[in-house]
Amino acid sequence: MQFGIFTVGDVTVDPTNGREPTEAERIKAMVAIALKAEEVGLDVFATGEHHNPPFVPSSPTTMLGYIAARTERLLLSTATTLITTNDPVKIAEDYAMLQHLADGRVDLMMGRGNTGPVYPWFGQDIRNGIPLAIENYDLLRRLWREDVVDWKGRFRTPLQSFTSTPRPLDGVPPFVWHGSIRSPEIAELAAYYGDGFFANHIFWPAEHTQRMVGLYRQRFAHYGHGSADQAIVGLGGQVFMRRNSQDAVREFRPYFDNAPVYGHGPSLEEFTSQTPLTVGSPQQVIDKTLGFRDYVGDYQRQLFLVDHAGLPLKTVLEQLDLLGEEVVPVLRKEFESLRPAHVPAAPTHASLRAAAEQANAAEQSGADAVTGAEDRR
Repeated sequence: MQFGIFTVGDVTVDPTNGREPTEAERIKAMVAIALKAEEVGLDVFATGEHHNPPFVPSSPTTMLGYIAARTERLLLSTATTLITTNDPVKIAEDYAMLQHLADGRVDLMMGRGNTGPVYPWFGQDIRNGIPLAIENYDLLRRLWREDVVDWKGRFRTPLQSFTSTPRPLDGVPPFVWHGSIRSPEIAELAAYYGDGFFANHIFWPAEHTQRMVGLYRQRFAHYGHGSADQAIVGLGGQVFMRRNSQDAVREFRPYFDNAPVYGHGPSLEEFTSQTPLTVGSPQQVIDKTLGFRDYVGDYQRQLFLVDHAGLPLKTVLEQLDLLGEEVVPVLRKEFESLRPAHVPAAPTHASLRAAAEQANAAEQSGADAVTGAEDRR
């Protein structure tokens, strides 16, 4: 199972001192967080994509390419790539380039975003959000899998004899997750292609996530990709830890109360009881995270949000120390002991390349058998 962190890249005032970081400070903090994630033994760093204040990660491939040059093992991902407002041709080329630079340590999460005004900024209409996601992703898959593409669709100009460059590393496209908070159509899209489904999981109760993942698993099996429990599932989560749970609650409360995504709604206690947010000791984080399996089944990726709401970089790095030293080793061992042998691990470039080589060998063996039979006639 893969464990990591994802960032939305918000620039938020620290409510304890009234200071707001500059964009430069926030961007460099995100890089420092990624480097720390590798240092403490996490598997994945994922960045969101936003094109509006108060967020800074408008160019994920630029940031991930820089991080790739400074890391050796960390898998680099997005949380999300806007499949609706980005040109599929540019996505195909940008992420294939990143894949080469990072020696395959790349996957990405497709999403529609949560900001309505972004659509007209890029010449699109939010009312076409789902059709855009479906059409653009179909084109992206073809660009990665076909050397020459002829294509005509509804939302962009046609392509004639087009080749996306560079081609995917080793002929293997990056693995794709489809991220969603509330749209069953996205779960269906992920299931149709046999891709991963990432349930954002940070604002909604367990029952909602259970329904979304259950739908994806059911449809994954329907389309013949394997049994329902072999579907590739990822979850988000939010944590804030101190070794003493009372200290964690006391320290995090002002951030929770003033954060744009939380503030002026349910109390901290209500939110932690009704959603995956865990504010407490490392053991409480372990216990609650292990409980996710009770309602989604065995899953392949767990990403934590730890750097939002104006938390200072020093505090975030302390959270990563706790994750790496006290939480993830236990979770890794426990989840692995529970996972049945037929449930796959999280895909990597190496595993996808091996599967492709095996499929090609089987295809060649079949062709040789047919040719041999014809020769014997």
